[in-house]
Amino acid sequence: MFSTDQPIVLTEAERTELEIRSRARSLPAADVQRARLILLLASAVPWQQIRERLDCSRGYIARWKQRFVVERMEGLYPRHQGHRRGDDSLRTEARILKATMKPPTDGSTHWSTRRLASKLGINHMQVARAWAQAGIQPHRMQRYVASNDPDFETKALDVIGLYVNPPRHAIVFSVDEKTAIQALDRTLPVLPFSPGRAERHGFEYVRNGTLSLYAALETRTGRVTGKTVARHTSEEFVAFLGALVAELAHDQEIHIIADNLSAYKTKRVSDFLAEHDNVRLHFTPTYSSWLNQVELWFAKLERQVIARGIFKSADDLAAKLMRYIREHNKTAVPIKWKYSDPTRRIHGHVSTVTVH
Repeated sequence: MFSTDQPIVLTEAERTELEIRSRARSLPAADVQRARLILLLASAVPWQQIRERLDCSRGYIARWKQRFVVERMEGLYPRHQGHRRGDDSLRTEARILKATMKPPTDGSTHWSTRRLASKLGINHMQVARAWAQAGIQPHRMQRYVASNDPDFETKALDVIGLYVNPPRHAIVFSVDEKTAIQALDRTLPVLPFSPGRAERHGFEYVRNGTLSLYAALETRTGRVTGKTVARHTSEEFVAFLGALVAELAHDQEIHIIADNLSAYKTKRVSDFLAEHDNVRLHFTPTYSSWLNQVELWFAKLERQVIARGIFKSADDLAAKLMRYIREHNKTAVPIKWKYSDPTRRIHGHVSTVTVH
C-alpha cells in the first residue's frame, strides 16, 4: 500500500544513475526533472521546497513518487496511452510520402521537413512524423559501387573459396596497403570526455609527414603482419612479400589475395612470383576491394588508432601502428565469412560478415 509519507531509500546504483540523469544535457528536460525529484525526495526535502525548486504541483510529486516506490527506476519512464489514427491523418501521411518521392522544383537536391511542409501547407512536425513512421531520411545519402568486371563471379568465387574452403596445408593471406596516413598533431590539448560531454579535439592541426602501411592478414588465424614505408611502390611491395614468405617454410603453398592495383602487376612482382613458385597471387574483381578481408581490419585501425590519434612525427605514427598490430595479434581471431543467400549475385557487399 503506497503512502505519500513513505520514505525513499536509494541503492548506490540508483543514486549514481539518478545523479547522472540530473546533470545530463542530452536527455529530455522531463527526464532530468524526474531524476532531480527522486533525489530531492530521497534527501527528505519537504514537498513545499520541492515545488518551489522544480516549479511543479503536489500531484506531480505524488504521482512520480508512487511510480518510483512501486517500480523503482523503470517507473520513471513516461507512459502514453496513444490513440487510433483517423482517416484524415492517414490521408495526410500518404500525401506527404507521395510528395517526398518527387524531387524539389527549387533546384535543391532533397526535401527538408520545413520546405515540404510549406509546399503542402501543413506543419513541419507532421512531415517529420510521417518520415519517421515510414523510415524515410531524405537528408541522408549512401554511396555504393558496382563492379564492372566481366569476370566478377569467377574472381569472387576464387577469393571467397580461399576464405571458406582453403587448400589443405596452404596458408592464405589477405594483403593490402593503407596509403598516405597522416601524422597529425593538434595545436591545442585534447579535452577528455566527461558525463554529458564528448571528448574534444582542437580544430587546428599540424602535419608531421605521412607514411603507408602494408598489412597481411592471415585468414586462418586473424593475425596481421605489418610494415610501414615512406612510399608505396612495387619495390616496397615485393620487399614486404619477401619478408612475409621468408618466415614460412620454403615449400609451403602460399595464397595471397590482393586488390587490382597497378603496383601489384609490375614486372618486378612477376619476377618475384617466378622465383617463388609456391606463391600464388589472387586478385579481387575491379571495384571490389570489399572482398579483401584486410580492408575490414583497416577499418578497425582507422577507428581505433588513426582517426583520433595524436602523432608527434611520422616515426611516432609508425611506432603506434606497430604497437597496435602487436596487441591485436595477442587476441586475434579469424573473420567469419559467409553468404546468407548464395543464390544472389554480389553487388558491393557481402550479405553477412562478422568481424571480431
